[in-house]
Amino acid sequence: MGADSTPVAAVVVLAAGSGTRMRSKTSKLLHTVGGHSMLSWAVGAADAVNPHHLCVVVGHAREEVTAHLGEVAPHATTALQAEQNGTGHAVQCALTELGDLDGEVVVTCGDVPLLSGETLQSLILGHREAGNAVTVLTAQNPNPTGYGRIVRDAAGEVERIVEQKDASDDELAITEINSGIYVFDGRVLADGLARITSDNAQAELYLTDVLGIARSDGRRVGTHVVDDLWQTEGVNDRVQLARMDAEINRRICERWMRAGVTIVSPESVRIDRDVDLAQDVTLLPGTHLQGATTVASGATIGPDTTLTDVEVGAGATITRAVGSLAVVGEGATVGPFAYLRPGTRMAAGSKIGTFVESKNSVIGEGAKVPHLTYAGDADIDAGANIGAGTIFANYDGVAKHRTHVGRDTFVGSNSVLVAPVDLADGSYVAAGSAVTENLGPGDLAVARGRQRNIPGWVAKQRPGTPTAASAEAAEPIGKE
Repeated sequence: MGADSTPVAAVVVLAAGSGTRMRSKTSKLLHTVGGHSMLSWAVGAADAVNPHHLCVVVGHAREEVTAHLGEVAPHATTALQAEQNGTGHAVQCALTELGDLDGEVVVTCGDVPLLSGETLQSLILGHREAGNAVTVLTAQNPNPTGYGRIVRDAAGEVERIVEQKDASDDELAITEINSGIYVFDGRVLADGLARITSDNAQAELYLTDVLGIARSDGRRVGTHVVDDLWQTEGVNDRVQLARMDAEINRRICERWMRAGVTIVSPESVRIDRDVDLAQDVTLLPGTHLQGATTVASGATIGPDTTLTDVEVGAGATITRAVGSLAVVGEGATVGPFAYLRPGTRMAAGSKIGTFVESKNSVIGEGAKVPHLTYAGDADIDAGANIGAGTIFANYDGVAKHRTHVGRDTFVGSNSVLVAPVDLADGSYVAAGSAVTENLGPGDLAVARGRQRNIPGWVAKQRPGTPTAASAEAAEPIGKE
């Protein structure tokens, strides 16, 4: 492995802040953009540089942050910053946890979700090529309010970084900003942190002061300028969160359109980071694709459809539907106004139609559940047709049971199939039946009371009503 690809000793992600401006009981870093927490984006970028150690500095809401890390980055270690005393103090806490490090230390922020692994790799490469002791990621920002400024000397070299609250009027006019992302020589970092003080407007230990110390010691301090300003953008409140989410979604949609996906009205379509789309997929307005959803070529999704962790086959059509943890087979159709609950598996050419809810059910090839049906814990074989208003009564008050509907079986409208029950291949269920017993091949189940007509009931029980008047004036059915 060449020197340029040598892993760094550690990446330290700063994630201890309280995030009070979010006005939330949840840690700021656990709020999501593009379907993932901001912390997840941060550790993903860190992992791209393959560090020997990944350390996340936690403080506020550390229990929930640590629990989340166990899900998204179980290999990461944590360092506790019990009292938030500045970025320098946060890195001190990390180094105490990590011990002596031989090599470079990268410091990033947990609330900069658009920072990419590629940018970190470029930062590290530039640091090595220049032989720097410290390299800071910077950007030109025409509105630098809130950011630290990069102060350069007459030769254009980095002299120091000044925080907004400590800056003079001339320094406030500087538009080159500090992103808060750095590469340090590990020993230079440890030495500098041991020498910084809190003699500043916020009475905190600034990590930025390490750069000035390194320069005064004759060490080389450099910058790596990133053109994409969004990669330096932090999130402090819900307005910024919404802006960041919109930008991430815009980039995701643009990437998929350039890869051959048609997105009608992309400003209304949302696609999470882990969604996978094939060429010639069409997404109509109001479509939201979440989690690990995959969509094969030629499928059309939308309008007004939300899918979470759903597998969609080639040429399938899903219209005004909601689905999660389901499989929609090749050429299958769903909706409008259908609800695919977890465990729904639709084979090729099958149909789940209008106002149908399915749960933990298998819909066979070419089988149809066209409208107004609840199909829970059902196995509906190929070619079967389920009439409108059919209910699969799968719960007896204690346990769930399955219903099997055989091949080419026809279930009449407004029927109830009381599980467990098995309808054999080629059988029929008469409309309005409540089926409680198994049905043999080619048999017809009629499970309903015989109709009884009571002559003159309206005249006796509803005299003087419009109904009674209409009945009196009507000709008897069947009269010549």
